[in-house]
Amino acid sequence: MEYEAVIGLEVHAELLTRSKMFCSCPVVDLTEAEPNTAVCEVCAGMPGTLPVVNRRAVEYALRVALALECHIARESVFARKNYFYPDLPKGYQISQYELPLATGGRLPIRTSHGERSVRIRRVHLEEDTGKLTHVEGPEGPYSLVDLNRAGVPLLEIVSEPDMHTVEEVRAYGRGLRQLLRYLGVNTGDMQKGLLRFEANVSVRPKGSQELGTRVEIKNLNSFKALEEAVAFEIRRQIRVLEAGGRIEQETLGWDEARRVTVSQRGKEEAHDYRYFPEPDLPPLVVDDDWLEQVRAEMPELPWEKFRRFQEVYGLPEYETALLTADRPVADYFEVAVQAARKHGVREPLRVAHWMTGELFRLLNQRGLSIEEAPVPPEELAALLGFLQRGDINKNTAQRVLAEMFETGQRAQSIIEARGLRQVSDESRIHQWVEEVLQAHPDEVAKYVKGKEGVANWLFGQVMRKARGQANPQVVRKILMERLQALRRDQANA
Repeated sequence: MEYEAVIGLEVHAELLTRSKMFCSCPVVDLTEAEPNTAVCEVCAGMPGTLPVVNRRAVEYALRVALALECHIARESVFARKNYFYPDLPKGYQISQYELPLATGGRLPIRTSHGERSVRIRRVHLEEDTGKLTHVEGPEGPYSLVDLNRAGVPLLEIVSEPDMHTVEEVRAYGRGLRQLLRYLGVNTGDMQKGLLRFEANVSVRPKGSQELGTRVEIKNLNSFKALEEAVAFEIRRQIRVLEAGGRIEQETLGWDEARRVTVSQRGKEEAHDYRYFPEPDLPPLVVDDDWLEQVRAEMPELPWEKFRRFQEVYGLPEYETALLTADRPVADYFEVAVQAARKHGVREPLRVAHWMTGELFRLLNQRGLSIEEAPVPPEELAALLGFLQRGDINKNTAQRVLAEMFETGQRAQSIIEARGLRQVSDESRIHQWVEEVLQAHPDEVAKYVKGKEGVANWLFGQVMRKARGQANPQVVRKILMERLQALRRDQANA
């Protein structure tokens, strides 16, 4: 029997606000701040304290809901979600349940089978929990609690079970991360736990419309873990069913070292959390003016930019995907294209190739983001202008760009200081060609006898003699004219 996987994702994204969801405590980097230093009476769950909703967090959530084409609830309600973990100081979490901020919607994804949409079930706000650090001490294991993260605004985005392959899961996860970064509401840093995935996975006979028993894989904090955990769980469930077994509904963890899912607890249902409306918070009201204000601040969305780059700049799909993956990269490209036109470079694809090739290579070598690039887009455009006019050749342009990265100097300064302008004077190049032919009579003889590949070797020798400054088109033209003349002379002898 063939089986089909049915997969839905729950994504938790910490919002990039300066303060927490219900208090004025600052949001701090857990890897830098001292534990339990960004905590007050409210986020520590002290009796008699009252929460106040963070307006900016709501606006960030609205951005996401609008981008996903969700229905925005003009009145939503916060609820208490009761469960008792050491990292939850109040003994409950303030979340949204029956009346969330937004419902419906879709996220477009691209796979090897084309473009399609994954439906969004709901988008709602809640507060994050604290962080536990498990320690193996001399007297046995114990855990340390850091409440710096407790109360940080958290956005939960729940998809419908519309995915059936690991490829679709990958495309959805990466697409949602890209959207959150474009909107400026989340950094997408999964290593720091700022973006976390939970996968609901089940399998069923192919062609069946009934859903199988699902399991939930919690706290997947990398795309590798997400993909491997989902792939393993699909295989595991198929093996169980083929052996005549039954899938148990449960919550699983992912064991990174063993690359297997492990049981953590039985799956909770909604009634286990004893939801009820948060008595200390009134309904959250989103009026037309507020919604239109948020809509007016929306940036161009990733898939909109993707289509525009192809239509306006005529870029192939591969280059378009690379250049629109991150908003700062796309912004750099557009500034570079505009500046390049002033230097006579009319083909956006040339700018794209230099960005996705040489520029990305240098950034990756140094572990830099595009925002940290020591070469501004206007200077990359100036360098391409020198190349376009024939003042330098491609090899020299690559060397100049590398030096620009190292020194921060402008292209023109480096070219002039090092005397790197390309030589196109035919009489001078003719002299170099003659010197190379006279220095390598055996290779010339091989070419005359029909060994065509020798011409490329001789070309390299001429370029070496010219220290890479000769115009390669002129070099090749003069070299081939001389070699063919020698072959004719030999034939007529």
